[in-house]
Amino acid sequence: MSNIPETGRTTRVTIRLVILQVLVVSLLLTLGGRLWYLQIRNGQEYDQKAANNHIQQVVTPAVRGAILDDRGVPLADNETRLVVSASRTDLLKQADDGKAVLTRLAGVLGMKPQEVLDKVRLCDSQTPKPCWNGSPYQPIPITDSATTQQALQIMERREDFPGITAEPTAVRRYAGPYKSNSAQVLGYLGPVTDDEVAASEKTDTPLLRADQIGRSGLESVYDEQLRGKAGVTRYEVDNLGRVIGQAGDTPAQPGSDLVTSIDARVQAVTEKELNDAMVAARKTYDTVSHENYKADSGAAVVMDNRTGQIIAMASLPSYDPNEWVGGISAKDYAALTDKKSDYPLLNRAIQGQSAPGSTFKVISTSAAINAGYPEDGGYPCTSSMTIGNRVFKNFENESFGDISLGRALEVSCDTVFYGIAYNEWKKDGGTDPKHPRDFFFKTAHQFGLGAKTGVDLPGEVTGRVPDRKWKQDYYDQMKGYWCRTAKAHKNDTDPDLDTQIAIENCPDGYVVRAGDSVNYAIGQGDTLVTPVQMARIYAALANGGTLYQPTVGKAVISADGRTVTPIKPKVAGKLPDTRTTLKYIDKALAGVVTEGTADWKFGGWPQNKIALHAKTGTAEVEGKQTTSWFDTYTKDYTIVMTISQGGTGSGGSGEAVRRIYEAMYGIKKDSATIDPRKGIMPRPVTALPKISADGAVEHTSASLPAPGVLQLPDSPRTAGFDGPVLAALTPTRTGRLMYGRKYTA
Repeated sequence: MSNIPETGRTTRVTIRLVILQVLVVSLLLTLGGRLWYLQIRNGQEYDQKAANNHIQQVVTPAVRGAILDDRGVPLADNETRLVVSASRTDLLKQADDGKAVLTRLAGVLGMKPQEVLDKVRLCDSQTPKPCWNGSPYQPIPITDSATTQQALQIMERREDFPGITAEPTAVRRYAGPYKSNSAQVLGYLGPVTDDEVAASEKTDTPLLRADQIGRSGLESVYDEQLRGKAGVTRYEVDNLGRVIGQAGDTPAQPGSDLVTSIDARVQAVTEKELNDAMVAARKTYDTVSHENYKADSGAAVVMDNRTGQIIAMASLPSYDPNEWVGGISAKDYAALTDKKSDYPLLNRAIQGQSAPGSTFKVISTSAAINAGYPEDGGYPCTSSMTIGNRVFKNFENESFGDISLGRALEVSCDTVFYGIAYNEWKKDGGTDPKHPRDFFFKTAHQFGLGAKTGVDLPGEVTGRVPDRKWKQDYYDQMKGYWCRTAKAHKNDTDPDLDTQIAIENCPDGYVVRAGDSVNYAIGQGDTLVTPVQMARIYAALANGGTLYQPTVGKAVISADGRTVTPIKPKVAGKLPDTRTTLKYIDKALAGVVTEGTADWKFGGWPQNKIALHAKTGTAEVEGKQTTSWFDTYTKDYTIVMTISQGGTGSGGSGEAVRRIYEAMYGIKKDSATIDPRKGIMPRPVTALPKISADGAVEHTSASLPAPGVLQLPDSPRTAGFDGPVLAALTPTRTGRLMYGRKYTA
């Protein structure tokens, strides 16, 4: 028996009961507080959330606006493709979840049943592609390349295909008028990411997970204007997700059109001449490397001198932007990004950078004059110049005696600029400068080099002016590597080039040496420029010294044609030259064509009627063949062309540039005969295309069908829209689905 008194037991039981009561009361109070918080304090919020659980939104993307050339010809628009889609909601109402219907559909479309079944399943972390990544209430596209016969089979046998629709739908098309390409300028569309979808939910233009948005080129820069505003349809659904009614509908607003300064005809000619020049270079023997020139890539820019607007921009190698429509295949993407393809996705006009060679000498001339060197002083143009223990040669060891700065530009005499740059280097303090004036570096920055031009295309690079700051920054970055390499190979009797550079730069690689200065003066060494930078410089020389921000976009036109927003030219700066200096350089550059390094390519040119100014450049690249540069201008236009491993400036690019000018002005080939009526653009196009009363953008393209007729091609790539007319599928807004705008032929 227990010795514990009865009173003690009673006390313990009482304490336990009290503790239990306190716990129960505490739990009840906590539960009651939480109920009050949920039902009273935040009751309205959760009521709204509960109500929203019964409403599902389906976003309908807006028809994308077109990208037009300066005359209104579509460069990128929308073609009608027959899209066969499946309603997952309707399929789930069937006994077998629609498997029988999808199997029959696969037979009509010539697809495998499993392929069709996979396309309608919803994506999650466990589901491999293909799968549907959009709303389950959205019609799920099965194919966008159905034939009219397939569409009719589906429509005529609706009882066999419940939940299946075949409708004409707008799909992006890159028209390539006049056989132009413009791929790097136009860009392409790509699928959105989950982050982009989430970020767009609270905006006026929410995105679908299956949407395509601009990923490159103008499609990217002007994506917001081109994309328009998506429509939203709200459906009432029950707790099983079945649609029981429609709660509202906000129609989509089509995107605006972008009118560009690109002229499709000039673009086509520029692309052709650049390609022909590269093909010709590959058949030309290089006496230095003892093999034909490789001419592996190239770029060309045609610019309006008075506005900075880009009339044509070519980059090779290129690609077909239509490959991206509907999503590019892994195989095609791998081919475009493979090293062997030489990266056609790059826009070499704004992303390709190389030493400018002698085209840089206009900057060196400006620097020399601003530093106080007389224009017509007698500067020795010798075959070579020795500085320290190194010999710097003139091109092909030419010698012209004592000449002016203008004549040095005409004949592209390296040693004249070597001498001036060396003198300035010594004046600035040589390897131990105190307060250097740095006229040559300063002038390059004033000409806009070493910085982006601000062109309205993505991915532009800055190029490089190898001034003292750059030398110091590069030294700080490379010092460790250089000194380790120098130490490891200090006893080598025949070090390779990389080791020689390391040994030379380990102790004081930040110093601007004499060799750096003289190489820099002729556009060699560490200097890098892009074609669009050089085009802007030569356009400024032509227009009196104004540096414009280059633009491709010219105006944005709303879908109804009522709102036109011009993209006005912007002045970015002025050249650091007086009118007298500009006239002097202008005269010298005209002499390059008549009696200088380019005269052998311009025999018979009508110089008295269309004065042409030019500068050739042959840039040396370590381990590669020379880069061809040819920078030119008339009173109206600037044309710059460059070909990597393409030979000399005039030899590689001169003839191609001449052919472009001949086509633009209407000059008979290799003669002085001019017929402006046969010229593509004898004068710059300043006006915008006409807009009719119904909002249609007028143009003269003969390839478009008559307005009001919807033609559905059997092949999605049929550029002429020659397929049969399917009246049953005509959209309510005739023409809108085909082009994203009604265009008047």
